[in-house]
Amino acid sequence: MKKLVASLLLALFLYPCFAQQPKDKGTMTDPKPGYFQNTILKDGQDFEKSQAPDKKVKKFMTDVTGMEFPNKVNLYQQEWRFPPISQGNTNTCWCFSAVSFFESEVKRLSGQEIKLSEMYIVYWEYVEKAREFIRTRGTSSFSEGSECNAVMREGTAYGMMPESAYTGLEQGRKFPSHEKMHKELNAYLESVKANNSWNEEEAIATIKSIMNHYIGQPPTSFTWQDKTYTPKEFLANVLKLKFDDYVDILSVMQQPFWDKVEYEVSDNWWHSKDYYNVPLEDYMNALKNAIKNHYTMAIGGDVSEAGFIRDKQVAIIPSFDIPMAYIDDNARQFRVSNNTTTDDHGMHLVGYYQKDGNDWYLIKDSGSGSRSNDEAAPEFGYYFFRGDFVKLKMMSFTVHKDAVKDLLKKFGSK
Repeated sequence: MKKLVASLLLALFLYPCFAQQPKDKGTMTDPKPGYFQNTILKDGQDFEKSQAPDKKVKKFMTDVTGMEFPNKVNLYQQEWRFPPISQGNTNTCWCFSAVSFFESEVKRLSGQEIKLSEMYIVYWEYVEKAREFIRTRGTSSFSEGSECNAVMREGTAYGMMPESAYTGLEQGRKFPSHEKMHKELNAYLESVKANNSWNEEEAIATIKSIMNHYIGQPPTSFTWQDKTYTPKEFLANVLKLKFDDYVDILSVMQQPFWDKVEYEVSDNWWHSKDYYNVPLEDYMNALKNAIKNHYTMAIGGDVSEAGFIRDKQVAIIPSFDIPMAYIDDNARQFRVSNNTTTDDHGMHLVGYYQKDGNDWYLIKDSGSGSRSNDEAAPEFGYYFFRGDFVKLKMMSFTVHKDAVKDLLKKFGSK
């Protein structure tokens, strides 16, 4: 009883103290790294780094000390095109280069300046790659790469649309990134193959579902200048592009010249045999005459050479590789056959300049290598290719047939 009374008296004594104390509040915070992270862990990380071997790898490149290049855009005879845009973290140069080319063609043919959607074409290219993967029971390529003429093939099948109707960008992104998407698409198709589950309808539905999650589902119709179009209507009635008017020119000895052949690279996954194969001198004359006569073209080839100087944004063939005068069909085929010339990258050839007897070509690019300079500089997103580099390393180009009509006459009815 005495203990109870004592407790009550103590409570009465302390109550005023508790009543006057303010209530504390809690809040959610972002914890900052402290001594453990900044000092103890860092000590361990620094030690591990000091014990690891130096992984820096030197690369053999052309020494351009003292060399001057015409690497200024304003030197070139230029054809109209939209400013360069980045393909981001995607291997879709084939689409960016060809779409840029067709934007220039729309301007040349009808005077319209219409920015087109690259990702709309990419979406349907993945669908058709998956369909071929199913059809061939998993033997067809399912990489991110393709060829420029895939834009014509998918455009014919599915139409085209302005970028304003479909960007394919996840909310909040400035640049496309397909790394996670392609990994998931590929994993799904590999599971189809492993389980021998070749239901095309089900597979295509799943492929679309994955892409819809990452880059969104393309619209089936959209508004352009107050009118509603389907993608096919937009291609036919607004763009008025006729894909039958465009040809792919190739120059390799492994296929017969003056014949339409297959370009035997993995990115030609549908095995197109629509490439006009011509000797190298004819190839170069056709390319130069086309740009001098105000036709641009989508080009593709190898960009991994010692003469590909990214900080100068120029590409040349150094004499220690092969002197200019010795570049011919044999030199070109030799590098194709031993895999030192590969099908790396697609770009848009948009200008021409001659300096000291050498041809130079202005190349609009969507990759990161042409973006090593000031973003505000006119050269941001461009390369400057000397003629010898094009002659040895650029394997094919896509152009309007009128630009190469004399060349095509030599094919007769083929």
